[in-house]
Amino acid sequence: MNMTRIQTASPEAVYIHIPFCTNKCHYCDFNSYVLKGQPVMDYLAALEREMERTALVTPPGEIDTIFVGGGTPTVLLPEQMAVFLRMVETYFPNRSEAFEFTMEANPGTTDAEKLAAMKEGGVNRISFGVQSFDPSLLTAIGRIHDVDDVYRSIANARAAGFGNLSIDLMFGLPGQTVETLNRSIDAALALDLQHYSIYGLKVEENTLFHKLYQRNELPLPSEDDEVEMYALIMRRLREAGYGQYEISNFARPGCESRHNITYWRNRSYYGLGAGAHGYHGGERHVNIKGIQPYIDATQNGLPRMEQFAVSREEAMEDFMMVGLRMLDGVDAAEFARQFDGAALEEVFAPVLSSLTERGLLVRSDSGGYRLSEGGIMVGNEIFGAFVGYFA
Repeated sequence: MNMTRIQTASPEAVYIHIPFCTNKCHYCDFNSYVLKGQPVMDYLAALEREMERTALVTPPGEIDTIFVGGGTPTVLLPEQMAVFLRMVETYFPNRSEAFEFTMEANPGTTDAEKLAAMKEGGVNRISFGVQSFDPSLLTAIGRIHDVDDVYRSIANARAAGFGNLSIDLMFGLPGQTVETLNRSIDAALALDLQHYSIYGLKVEENTLFHKLYQRNELPLPSEDDEVEMYALIMRRLREAGYGQYEISNFARPGCESRHNITYWRNRSYYGLGAGAHGYHGGERHVNIKGIQPYIDATQNGLPRMEQFAVSREEAMEDFMMVGLRMLDGVDAAEFARQFDGAALEEVFAPVLSSLTERGLLVRSDSGGYRLSEGGIMVGNEIFGAFVGYFA
């Protein structure tokens, strides 16, 4: 069972990292750097070198999704944005009929000129990092936009012809209550968007919030309040007609994030840019994180910080951990397809039996397994049951 599983087909999904931000939010541990003084055009030139080499090493076929994350990609100036999107078109030109091209954006960073450049460059979906509609909370978590910026940005995007919009919200924030969250949900639903991502705060190392937490100066909601917040989110979004297709994501029918589904189905994807992760041919890689080190590394080859083979057992564990995040669960036929005919129920019999008996997993219509209603509330415990299963 120590064989490396090889994915031979070219990835159909592309992730590209733009690491620049206007400022660093108090909770953020992403690979991002304050924009001022950064060599943006040098970075874009380095990104083009990585794209060119990647396309030579692993020639792309038909691309189904592209996702540009950060950082805040929309801090690029309109002319920089146009240069960047022309590069993407050059190296990943062959696109599926239902092609999805998402760009993350911060409210207040998308004026009409920039949106026009994005539209012309093929972007057809925007994900805005809103986080809250409570002005005091936005300040407390280090966001520099205000609520008016949110409304203006959504209106500008719609005026520019974007019909597939998403926003991120957060819960479990310092000082947040069930009532203040409910008001944010009211405001979010009033926008009548196609998609909502709603995440619980994680206090990550190397963030201001982690320092405050260690000093007992971070007034987080109680665990009971967090559970109530999550239950409220699920109820409100479902009542408003949004399907919960993943534990933190809700969409109108047909508007699910197809790019993120690539990750949750444990499928391969290109990862480009400083600190980006990629997965293909039974290998994962992580790129060099620093801006100048990344730029320098692309002069001599692919800018890898780390590259390692994923064993068949690890890939099976990953399949379960990420696949069970989807509310339709893991599919037995897909498991067999990815793992040379292996039977899901035989490979994971003890843990599946235990979780099913506890009422946390149920059999799905596809013959696989999915989270029960109760299981959704303790998802991390269930995903953790597959970590190191073969160790």
